Amino acid sequence: MRLSGFGFMMLATSCIVSLATRAQDAHDHAQGQYGQGHSENHDWYKELKQPDTGYSCCNGRSNTSEGDCRPTRAYLNDDGMWYALLEGRWVPVPPRVVLKQLAPDGRSHICASRSGMIYCFLGGSPKS
Repeated sequence: MRLSGFGFMMLATSCIVSLATRAQDAHDHAQGQYGQGHSENHDWYKELKQPDTGYSCCNGRSNTSEGDCRPTRAYLNDDGMWYALLEGRWVPVPPRVVLKQLAPDGRSHICASRSGMIYCFLGGSPKS
């Protein structure tokens, strides 16, 4: 079977996209879906529970794989509201998701979905 020039290009493009997707999936799994630091902290992330539901902070709404935790930069404003860096934007952290405990490394950590829903937040030093 001979492929036309267009058919060959379509086949080659399909193979490249498939390989790139698999490489990205492996990269996401190794670092947590959303950022650096997930794998180093996973052992204690899996113990975190959402205040309202009791579900895992790391797994989102109902023990699915929708959520993921990772270190983040954060600050506490003058009104006592936390802001965290999420997907490259500073976002307000709802007070109901702020956990009272501190992270073992003293840094701020956020557990959120791909769409930006924050499940849990641990504040570090006020300018971490």
